Amino acid sequence: MKKILILLLLMAPLSMFAQSAPKFGFIEFNSIIVLMPEYAKAENELSLFMQQCNKEYEGMRTEFEKKSLEFEQLQDSLPENLLRRRQEDLQNLYMRMQQYERETPQQMQQKQQTLFGEVAKILNDAIQAVAVEGGYVCVFDISNGTIPYVSSTLCDDLNAKVKAKLGISPTAK
Repeated sequence: MKKILILLLLMAPLSMFAQSAPKFGFIEFNSIIVLMPEYAKAENELSLFMQQCNKEYEGMRTEFEKKSLEFEQLQDSLPENLLRRRQEDLQNLYMRMQQYERETPQQMQQKQQTLFGEVAKILNDAIQAVAVEGGYVCVFDISNGTIPYVSSTLCDDLNAKVKAKLGISPTAK
């Protein structure tokens, strides 16, 4: 009798697991993220940052052209020490421009990663909340093509639920 009772206690968790099959879902991350207001805000912020960088570079370029022209016009009439100083100024400005050209793409990439990383975190949090609420074991992202096949009969489409969690119309495309 004792052995039967122990056997039943050991098999009880197995029978409970068999009754509720694990649930799987899928979403299209890239399709949802572009619908988020935070995404539009991040795009706008990145665009403003790019404009600011371009404006700053144009200012340096204009200053360089102006000083270059001025140097060419005055180089025959300037004493040697002023001539050298102006050449050094031009070289320093040119080096600053080159450094700016090298660093700006890195700064742009960092800004982009920061801005869109925050948006992706918001979306990931919403996906996780929907998965936990629905009792899903795993949610696949099918937007990037790394998962060649997802069965629509065995996996639930969670796009509408995630959109709703984010306050986006479930029918928005």
